[in-house]
Amino acid sequence: MMAGRILQARNFAGPVLENPAIEKGEIEMAYDSLSRRVFLATSGLALGASMMSQAAAGPNERIRIGLIGTGSRCRAHMESLARLRESHNVEVAAVCDVWRPNRESAAAIIEKTFGARPFETSRFGEVLVRDDIDAVVIATPDFGHTPIMIEALKAGKDVYVEKPMALSIENANEAVDLARQNERIVQVGTQRRSEGRWSAAHDFIASGKLGHVSRISAGNDFNHARWARDYDDCKEEDVDWEAYLFNRPMVPFDPKLLRRWHLYRMCTNGISGLWMAHLIDAAHMVMGSTYPDSAVAHGGLYVWKDGREHTDVFHALLAYPEGYLFNWSMSLTNSAGTHYTVHGRYGTLDLEANTYSGVGGEEGNAIGEGKLDMPPDSDHMANWLECMRSRELPIADIAYGHQHSVATIMAAAALESGQRMKYDQVERKMYAG
Repeated sequence: MMAGRILQARNFAGPVLENPAIEKGEIEMAYDSLSRRVFLATSGLALGASMMSQAAAGPNERIRIGLIGTGSRCRAHMESLARLRESHNVEVAAVCDVWRPNRESAAAIIEKTFGARPFETSRFGEVLVRDDIDAVVIATPDFGHTPIMIEALKAGKDVYVEKPMALSIENANEAVDLARQNERIVQVGTQRRSEGRWSAAHDFIASGKLGHVSRISAGNDFNHARWARDYDDCKEEDVDWEAYLFNRPMVPFDPKLLRRWHLYRMCTNGISGLWMAHLIDAAHMVMGSTYPDSAVAHGGLYVWKDGREHTDVFHALLAYPEGYLFNWSMSLTNSAGTHYTVHGRYGTLDLEANTYSGVGGEEGNAIGEGKLDMPPDSDHMANWLECMRSRELPIADIAYGHQHSVATIMAAAALESGQRMKYDQVERKMYAG
């Protein structure tokens, strides 16, 4: 087995949550005090051990995975791991979820698939301190991604973390620094990096055929309440509520806060993190960009007045030092669909249709029409497992997660503040200006 290393592993309890009734300033003060108080109440004894350096696993060494958050997104990861169990010699050895039905259901699936019942817990710290766990898949609600990842990296685990990778630049900075210092493999769940069309678009743009690209336009539109999960079966006795709130103000049990977390500000930074993360990461990929210089945003709550604290229409503009503007819009109020177009001086690239044309191109220099020559897609989960053995950086390395996090955080902050947000790449700080 690959495992055998722990570093300052702490028994953190689970993801974080907002109390919608508390004002922003009160939340910030409560966070400072309660994060310490709840940590002391839930941590148990601090565990200290020096982390052993991890060599690449040989072909006969089994990789043992712990799943943290076993909802719908994690079920897709479970299917991927099941498909790879023999070819990549992997098994799921632990499952963690604060909601008992989710946890027990996942454990039953794992037992049937892998032939052994996994360790089960509602406290992610109990997974991180296990010497028989090599890596964790973090598929909690957004607000748990980076706090749990940071503790996993401290505990010497490799990590697969869902997007958005981070909701604060400070947390993103800490996570990427830990990953590099501790030589951990982190794969971020921005799967477009494993899709052939985006690498093909990068090559096409880099060839100069499209001319100078000055604008990328992307958008998502839906017109149904995809977030409206049923919560009638979510009972207080089945939820480790303290684990759910682990570093947030303790509030009375409310099943909506567990099942419809997408609606609340301290659960996520809204549709910027939930959706723009994928599309801005794709822009970084096709353009070879890293960070925007500045971001502005606007939006509002126009239709879904269902207690949500986030907008249902959002529009962001981000300027890049490479000389292009990325504009992204999303509407939960109209199902116009998704678009992704790259606008160059000699034509336009449509990455939904995977075609290019001279539409909008300069007269006399417009390109002809054609289809992108796309390589096949690769397996995002398999790449992570392979990199755990080789210790090479994965295709969606944490550095790219840091980049999309900064962009989505800037857009969310611009919307919230009504100000243009700027980013200093040297200082790794965001500021209004």
